[in-house]
Amino acid sequence: MSGTDRRPTIGVLALQGDVREHVAALEAAGAAAVTVRRPAELDAIDGIVIPGGESTTMSRLLDLLDLLVPLRTRLAEGLPAYGSCAGMILLASDVLDTRPDAHHLDALDITVRRNAFGRQVQSFETDIDIADVPGGPMRAVFIRAPWVEATGAGVTVLGRVPDGPAAGRVVAVRQGSVVATSFHPEVTGDLRIHRYFTDIVAAGA
Repeated sequence: MSGTDRRPTIGVLALQGDVREHVAALEAAGAAAVTVRRPAELDAIDGIVIPGGESTTMSRLLDLLDLLVPLRTRLAEGLPAYGSCAGMILLASDVLDTRPDAHHLDALDITVRRNAFGRQVQSFETDIDIADVPGGPMRAVFIRAPWVEATGAGVTVLGRVPDGPAAGRVVAVRQGSVVATSFHPEVTGDLRIHRYFTDIVAAGA
């Protein structure tokens, strides 16, 4: 991004999940949002959002559409990224309980466990305080969500489950310009995570 009057352009990986909801949230948060389905479209963005979905299916589609290596390269070069739910899994460096042929993007030095909170019928909502995001607790919606089992030295924990059987589990992290949450902020109407990420992208661009 050049100049101070242009909104950062943030792509939403449009393979699965709440693509339209992320696009709308990013636009409301002050970004120019575009969908990304082809490698060439990676060259036109300042940051990327990887939505939820089924992480092994998404990894296969990344490979089939020749997006896997270009996206991994852009992330290694410093492209800011935000991943929600399956997006967190794809951004991780180590994934537990996944298929042996599944790919991930190695953009976050974390170990995640797929479907850690259980099956879809065990989806739930709770209020979570997110470090660096003002305004009080955020309503977090978990749908077949992962959690973070381990973090590397450069990773900041932004949020944990406050109570219940999963109390203390890490569900939001940041490493440099890469952010991930186990939950889906795009479904609640709370724009704070999208504003937080948009600010990160704008500062880096």
